[in-house]
Amino acid sequence: MRRPRVIAFIAVGVIVFVAISLLLARYLSAENRERDAVYALLRDQARGDAPAMLKRLTACDARCRANVAYDARRLERAGEVKILAYSSSTSYALGHSEGPTRVAWTIVDRQLPVVQCVQVERTGNVLTGSTINLRRLSVPIDRTGTC
Repeated sequence: MRRPRVIAFIAVGVIVFVAISLLLARYLSAENRERDAVYALLRDQARGDAPAMLKRLTACDARCRANVAYDARRLERAGEVKILAYSSSTSYALGHSEGPTRVAWTIVDRQLPVVQCVQVERTGNVLTGSTINLRRLSVPIDRTGTC
């Protein structure tokens, strides 16, 4: 093979590698963005900030709003939120997906863990980017319960 052809093949290979790497990074970052959104919601809850919680929830009906107000009062705690377990039914979705995320959290050295369900919706895809919407937050469930 001639030298210009080899250089062209190498250049194409590098471009394909970079494109695949960028798509993979975008795909994997959606997991972090979902977890960060849930963490921010839990921090607002631990501060007792119901209005901030409602701003993060996109499909919160009257029952959900009542639960948020109740949770914000009941679960207000001083300290930093620590997520103990996180199980998302939308994890690694390539396209649109909606489902519950079970999250166990606590304030370190304060009280027993709290387990709640967050309804999460992902829209978009790897090529166009995804959007994470937190739709609803449950009241605390049994520590061994499922969503």
